[in-house]
Parts: sequence; structure tokens; C-alpha cells
Amino acid sequence: MIRPALAVPAAVGALALVGAAPALAQEHHGNGGHESLGGGGVVFVQTNEPGGNKIDAFDRGGDGRLSLAGTFPTGGLGGVASPGTESDHLASQGSLALTADGGTLIAVNAGSDTVTSFRVHGDRLQLRSIVSSGGQFPASVAAHGGLVYVLNSGGSGLVSGFWLHGSRLAPIAGSGRSLGLANGDPPNFLMSPGQVGFTPDGRQLLVTTKASTSSIDVFGVGDDGRLSASPVANPSATPVPFAFAFGAGRLVSGEAATSSVTTYVLGTGGTLSDPRSASDGQTALCWIVQVGDVYFVSNTGSNNVSSFTVDSGGTPSLLQAVAATTNPGPIDLATGGGYLYVETGANGTVDEFAVNADGTLGSIGTVTGLPAGIEGIAAT
Repeated sequence: MIRPALAVPAAVGALALVGAAPALAQEHHGNGGHESLGGGGVVFVQTNEPGGNKIDAFDRGGDGRLSLAGTFPTGGLGGVASPGTESDHLASQGSLALTADGGTLIAVNAGSDTVTSFRVHGDRLQLRSIVSSGGQFPASVAAHGGLVYVLNSGGSGLVSGFWLHGSRLAPIAGSGRSLGLANGDPPNFLMSPGQVGFTPDGRQLLVTTKASTSSIDVFGVGDDGRLSASPVANPSATPVPFAFAFGAGRLVSGEAATSSVTTYVLGTGGTLSDPRSASDGQTALCWIVQVGDVYFVSNTGSNNVSSFTVDSGGTPSLLQAVAATTNPGPIDLATGGGYLYVETGANGTVDEFAVNADGTLGSIGTVTGLPAGIEGIAAT
């Protein structure tokens, strides 16, 4: 079992660069930052602005539509991968993450090589810590229990570990592990690693390397929060593995080169086997999220969302090649309350969809007015 956050010695919390400091100045809108209207939950969107990263908090109404409730600076800077794509500035999934209990929100600041944690109070955020990411260009973050790992996609690619202590991040000494890549800082958007994430039991940590090696690297996770010395590097079934989820007892991977979804059996030793793939016939399938029994994927080159199902044997099947059209440059996705929210980085929008009982999508609106280059979304 992974050691819970409360088992971390209190002295470790002093390693956080921001400890008991008060929250940064916060700009509030809408309902003034109280509990979300209608009990519909909250959607958090990371602006990723190079001049100052922020989190916009949106109340989700009973009809699934979003209304801005507050804006919260992270105290760090957004970033842009090289050479810079119009829609996908961080070239990653999971740059904004909620803990499973919804009590802590963690954001990466790719332009300042830091990570920010907030305590979540409904649609209000209280800044709890800003820490060094341990590497260059942090682009993805994952949490399991009290353990957090950040993927630094610049340079050699480095994953760094932290304990959560009262929503504060405390670095784990000796936790950094290199992926052995050869990227710059900022990294090339195609060659940088794409996502870091835990298995559902928290015993393994996965990283996708995209076009650098087209592999899915798997580390073992020790009881002390540290990883195995080196990962098991598994070649992906189709090129450029980008993002992933878990379902039906298998890893479900979005692989960009052939716009495919591939499922794998993940062994306890970190080896992937029994790959089964299906393509949506679109361009640049990268991001993936599960809603019920359906997997929705963003095709940033086709400006649309596709949907897949996975049968009990692990075989993916295309449900709809175009489940919905989106604004230009669909990227990261989030789900909450039976709704799907799709960030579009080219012009800074969040497209809102109701997920119907048969897995089809119904458009219910679009949030506009966000800056171009947004990346990172999470929902309660």
C-alpha cells in the first residue's frame, strides 16, 4: 500500500517553497466564490498564460452549462512547447489534476518550472504551496492518495515525486527518475512525453513518450513513494502514444499517428501485452476520457470528438467517428455530472456537451473569452 499523506513527518512539509503563506490575491466573479450554484459541481480551467498562469473556476448549472465563479493566480508562468502549435501549447494530458477526494487541485507552471497546489472549497481555491517541479517544463501531473508525481517534459524528461500534506506539496528526496530523452527546454511538442498517471491501485506509474521513442514507460511504485530505478519501456502498438485512461481491467491508450485507441493488459512487472487497436479515421487523436462505458477522444487535427466502446475482451470499437464537432483545436477533456467539457486551445473556448444514455453527445453551449493557449481542465 502507498503510504498515506498523514504518515509523512510534519518536518517534511517545511520543504514546500510556500508553506502557510496566505493565498495570492484572487479575482472573483459571478456568485462571489461560494459553493457552486445548483449543486452541479465545478469545472476548473488552466489559462496557461506565459505572463501569469491562472485557474478559472466555473460553476456547473443543473443543465450542465458553465458560469465563471472566480479566477485564481497560480503564482507561476504558463509555457509553450516548441515550435509552438496554435492549439496545443503544453502537448500533454493532465496538466491540471484533482485528487480523488476533490479536496486538492494541482497545476503545472511550465514557464517557471514550478507546481502549484490549492485547497478546494467549492468553487474557491486557496493557494497552499508553490514548489520546484524538479526539472524542466512540467506538463502533466498525477495524484494517488497522498502521492503526487509530476512529468517534466523538457530535457531528458524527468518524473519527480511529492507527498501531499494538508494540500501542500512536499518534495520526496531521491524520487526523480529520468526518461533518457533528448529534448530541449521548451521541448518539441511532438517529441516531448505526453502524460504521467498511476494505475488504479497506485502500484505503478506510467509515462507516454510520444514520438521520442513511441513507448509507454512503466515504473514500479514503492511504499516510500519512490519509483523503481528504471522503467519497463513498452513499444506502443501504433505510433505516438499520447494520453491514456484505465477501464475494463486494461490500459486504454490514445495514439496519435494513426488516430487509434489501443487497449493493453498491464502486468504486475510493468509489461504490456495483448494490444488491440481501432482507428477513428480522423487526424491526431491525442486526448482521452471515459464517461460511463464510452471513451471520448479529441482529434485536434480534425476539430472534432470521436467515441469508442471497449468490449469485455478488451477490443475497442468505434462508436462514432464524429460524435461532435468542436471549435478549432480540441485538446484536453473533463467530465462531471454526465457532461463532457472539451478545451479548444486555438481560440480559447470550452465546448459543453450532454452525454446521452446511448453515448451520443448533445451540444449545450460554449464558454468563450478565455485566452488562446489554455490547457488543463478538471471537474468535480
